[in-house]
Amino acid sequence: MKELKIEIGIRAFRYEELEELDRKLIDAAKEATNRSYAPYSHFSVGAAALLANGTIVTGSNQENAAYPSGTCAERTTLFYANSQYPDQPVMTLAIAARSESGYLESPIPPCGACRQVLLETEQRYQQPMRILLYSLNDIYVIEGTKDLLPLSFGKDFLETK
Repeated sequence: MKELKIEIGIRAFRYEELEELDRKLIDAAKEATNRSYAPYSHFSVGAAALLANGTIVTGSNQENAAYPSGTCAERTTLFYANSQYPDQPVMTLAIAARSESGYLESPIPPCGACRQVLLETEQRYQQPMRILLYSLNDIYVIEGTKDLLPLSFGKDFLETK
């Protein structure tokens, strides 16, 4: 038997410690939570993507009574960015979430489906995408999807050799 240990890299910052551009991205993600349509979960998520050309694209979660028909903020944002700016890599994605009580005390990570879309976006542009996870106490800074999705399944497994 062989045991493998996987280490991931996450840095935690206070909002004030972030660079101005990261604060702007967090603010845009927080503002996007106001456009969430979450009548069932009452859990609003916003995301903001910084593209290589400096454009910031935002999105929010959109629920549906048939739950699988809704979409998360991360996917809304990345799909819009990829369809409207297909030649612009996503450099950083900021994510913020709040309940009816307000913003969360701990950073919320993306769901599994969103993690896969983040990975595909990185593979599409052949470069890592920074991820900022906002909370009242800490902002997690992750340098790429591999730290969110270790042992990930991607296009390399589908290529015939």
